[in-house]
Amino acid sequence: MTALSPLPPVTFVLGGARSGKSSHGEALVELMPGSCIYLATAHAGDEEMAERIRRHRRRRGERWRTVEEPLDIGRALQEADSAVLVDCLTLWLSNLMHAGRDTVTESDKLLMSLPVLTHPVVFISNEVGQGIVPDNPLARRFRDEAGWLNQTMAATADQVIYMVAGLPMTVKAR
Repeated sequence: MTALSPLPPVTFVLGGARSGKSSHGEALVELMPGSCIYLATAHAGDEEMAERIRRHRRRRGERWRTVEEPLDIGRALQEADSAVLVDCLTLWLSNLMHAGRDTVTESDKLLMSLPVLTHPVVFISNEVGQGIVPDNPLARRFRDEAGWLNQTMAATADQVIYMVAGLPMTVKAR
Protein backbone atom coordinates (compact mmCIF):
# COMPACT_ATOMS: atom_id res chain seq x y z
CA MET A 1 0.00 0.00 0.00
CA THR A 2 1.21 3.45 -0.78
CA ALA A 3 1.22 6.41 1.59
CA LEU A 4 -1.26 8.07 -0.80
CA SER A 5 -3.92 5.38 -0.27
CA PRO A 6 -7.30 6.83 0.78
CA LEU A 7 -7.45 4.10 3.44
CA PRO A 8 -4.86 3.15 6.05
CA PRO A 9 -3.84 -0.51 6.19
CA VAL A 10 -6.30 -1.39 8.99
CA THR A 11 -9.52 0.41 9.88
CA PHE A 12 -11.80 -0.71 12.71
CA VAL A 13 -15.45 0.36 12.73
CA LEU A 14 -17.58 -0.52 15.73
CA GLY A 15 -20.91 0.41 17.23
CA GLY A 16 -24.23 -0.98 18.36
CA ALA A 17 -26.84 -2.85 16.34
CA ARG A 18 -28.21 -0.76 13.45
CA SER A 19 -25.69 2.01 14.12
CA GLY A 20 -24.60 2.16 10.45
CA LYS A 21 -21.35 0.20 10.88
CA SER A 22 -21.58 -1.92 7.75
CA SER A 23 -22.78 0.88 5.45
CA HIS A 24 -19.99 3.14 6.65
CA GLY A 25 -17.41 0.36 6.25
CA GLU A 26 -18.63 -0.29 2.70
CA ALA A 27 -18.31 3.41 1.86
CA LEU A 28 -14.74 3.43 3.16
CA VAL A 29 -13.73 0.39 1.09
CA GLU A 30 -15.34 1.96 -1.98
CA LEU A 31 -12.85 4.83 -1.70
CA MET A 32 -10.29 2.42 -3.10
CA PRO A 33 -10.02 1.92 -6.86
CA GLY A 34 -11.06 -1.35 -8.46
CA SER A 35 -13.06 -4.21 -7.06
CA CYS A 36 -13.99 -4.66 -3.42
CA ILE A 37 -14.15 -7.83 -1.35
CA TYR A 38 -16.88 -8.40 1.21
CA LEU A 39 -15.54 -11.05 3.60
CA ALA A 40 -18.72 -12.38 5.21
CA THR A 41 -18.53 -14.29 8.48
CA ALA A 42 -22.30 -14.91 8.81
CA HIS A 43 -24.09 -18.22 8.36
CA ALA A 44 -27.55 -18.22 6.79
CA GLY A 45 -28.96 -20.39 9.55
CA ASP A 46 -32.59 -19.59 8.78
CA GLU A 47 -34.69 -18.01 6.03
CA GLU A 48 -34.75 -14.56 7.64
CA MET A 49 -30.94 -14.47 7.74
CA ALA A 50 -30.74 -15.80 4.18
CA GLU A 51 -32.98 -12.94 3.04
CA ARG A 52 -30.81 -10.40 4.89
CA ILE A 53 -27.76 -11.75 3.07
CA ARG A 54 -29.55 -11.55 -0.31
CA ARG A 55 -30.59 -7.92 0.38
CA HIS A 56 -27.05 -6.96 1.35
CA ARG A 57 -25.61 -8.51 -1.82
CA ARG A 58 -28.13 -6.69 -4.05
CA ARG A 59 -27.42 -3.38 -2.31
CA ARG A 60 -23.66 -3.67 -2.76
CA GLY A 61 -23.78 -4.18 -6.49
CA GLU A 62 -21.40 -5.53 -9.11
CA ARG A 63 -18.21 -3.93 -7.81
CA TRP A 64 -18.27 -6.23 -4.79
CA ARG A 65 -17.17 -9.86 -4.65
CA THR A 66 -18.40 -11.85 -1.64
CA VAL A 67 -16.12 -14.33 0.10
CA GLU A 68 -17.83 -16.41 2.77
CA GLU A 69 -15.42 -17.45 5.51
CA PRO A 70 -16.88 -18.09 8.96
CA LEU A 71 -13.64 -19.22 10.66
CA ASP A 72 -10.31 -18.59 8.89
CA ILE A 73 -10.50 -14.90 8.04
CA GLY A 74 -6.72 -14.47 8.37
CA ARG A 75 -6.16 -16.86 5.46
CA ALA A 76 -8.91 -15.21 3.42
CA LEU A 77 -7.32 -11.79 3.99
CA GLN A 78 -3.93 -13.06 2.84
CA GLU A 79 -5.53 -14.35 -0.38
CA ALA A 80 -7.29 -11.02 -1.08
CA ASP A 81 -6.35 -9.11 -4.21
CA SER A 82 -8.16 -5.85 -3.39
CA ALA A 83 -9.53 -3.84 -0.45
CA VAL A 84 -11.58 -5.93 2.00
CA LEU A 85 -14.48 -5.35 4.34
CA VAL A 86 -14.73 -7.98 7.12
CA ASP A 87 -18.29 -8.09 8.41
CA CYS A 88 -18.16 -8.89 11.25
CA LEU A 89 -15.75 -9.79 14.02
CA THR A 90 -18.48 -10.51 16.58
CA LEU A 91 -20.11 -13.10 14.30
CA TRP A 92 -16.65 -14.54 13.67
CA LEU A 93 -16.07 -14.80 17.42
CA SER A 94 -19.44 -16.51 17.84
CA ASN A 95 -18.53 -18.96 15.05
CA LEU A 96 -15.21 -19.76 16.75
CA MET A 97 -16.91 -20.37 20.09
CA HIS A 98 -19.57 -22.57 18.47
CA ALA A 99 -16.85 -24.59 16.70
CA GLY A 100 -14.97 -25.09 19.97
CA ARG A 101 -11.94 -23.13 18.76
CA ASP A 102 -9.60 -21.28 21.13
CA THR A 103 -10.63 -17.67 20.55
CA VAL A 104 -7.44 -16.18 21.96
CA THR A 105 -5.25 -18.29 19.65
CA GLU A 106 -7.44 -17.52 16.63
CA SER A 107 -7.49 -13.79 17.43
CA ASP A 108 -3.71 -13.77 17.81
CA LYS A 109 -3.34 -15.53 14.43
CA LEU A 110 -5.58 -12.90 12.82
CA LEU A 111 -3.66 -10.00 14.35
CA MET A 112 -0.31 -11.50 13.29
CA SER A 113 -1.54 -11.72 9.68
CA LEU A 114 -2.30 -7.99 9.43
CA PRO A 115 1.20 -6.54 8.92
CA VAL A 116 1.78 -8.58 5.75
CA LEU A 117 -1.47 -7.68 3.98
CA THR A 118 -1.06 -5.97 0.62
CA HIS A 119 -4.51 -4.31 0.55
CA PRO A 120 -6.40 -2.26 3.14
CA VAL A 121 -8.93 -3.98 5.35
CA VAL A 122 -11.91 -2.54 7.22
CA PHE A 123 -13.14 -4.60 10.16
CA ILE A 124 -16.69 -4.27 11.49
CA SER A 125 -17.56 -5.23 15.06
CA ASN A 126 -20.42 -4.81 17.50
CA GLU A 127 -19.97 -2.94 20.75
CA VAL A 128 -21.54 -5.42 23.16
CA GLY A 129 -20.32 -4.10 26.50
CA GLN A 130 -22.72 -1.20 27.01
CA GLY A 131 -25.79 -3.24 27.84
CA ILE A 132 -26.87 -5.18 30.88
CA VAL A 133 -24.78 -7.99 32.32
CA PRO A 134 -25.93 -11.20 30.60
CA ASP A 135 -27.76 -13.71 32.78
CA ASN A 136 -25.82 -16.83 31.78
CA PRO A 137 -22.17 -17.91 31.67
CA LEU A 138 -21.97 -18.41 27.89
CA ALA A 139 -23.37 -14.94 27.15
CA ARG A 140 -21.05 -13.36 29.74
CA ARG A 141 -18.08 -15.19 28.19
CA PHE A 142 -19.07 -13.96 24.72
CA ARG A 143 -19.44 -10.37 25.96
CA ASP A 144 -16.06 -10.52 27.69
CA GLU A 145 -14.25 -12.07 24.72
CA ALA A 146 -15.84 -9.61 22.29
CA GLY A 147 -14.71 -6.76 24.53
CA TRP A 148 -11.16 -8.07 24.65
CA LEU A 149 -11.11 -8.62 20.86
CA ASN A 150 -12.44 -5.09 20.27
CA GLN A 151 -9.80 -3.59 22.59
CA THR A 152 -7.02 -5.49 20.86
CA MET A 153 -8.27 -4.60 17.38
CA ALA A 154 -8.63 -0.93 18.34
CA ALA A 155 -5.07 -0.88 19.66
CA THR A 156 -3.78 -2.54 16.48
CA ALA A 157 -5.80 -0.56 13.91
CA ASP A 158 -4.47 2.55 12.23
CA GLN A 159 -7.93 4.13 12.32
CA VAL A 160 -10.88 3.50 14.68
CA ILE A 161 -14.39 4.80 14.01
CA TYR A 162 -17.29 4.50 16.44
CA MET A 163 -20.76 4.67 14.90
CA VAL A 164 -23.71 6.27 16.69
CA ALA A 165 -27.10 6.57 14.97
CA GLY A 166 -25.47 6.48 11.54
CA LEU A 167 -22.87 9.10 12.42
CA PRO A 168 -19.16 8.21 12.40
CA MET A 169 -17.03 9.47 15.26
CA THR A 170 -13.28 9.16 14.74
CA VAL A 171 -11.74 7.69 17.87
CA LYS A 172 -8.28 7.11 16.44
CA ALA A 173 -6.83 8.57 13.26
CA ARG A 174 -3.81 7.41 11.33
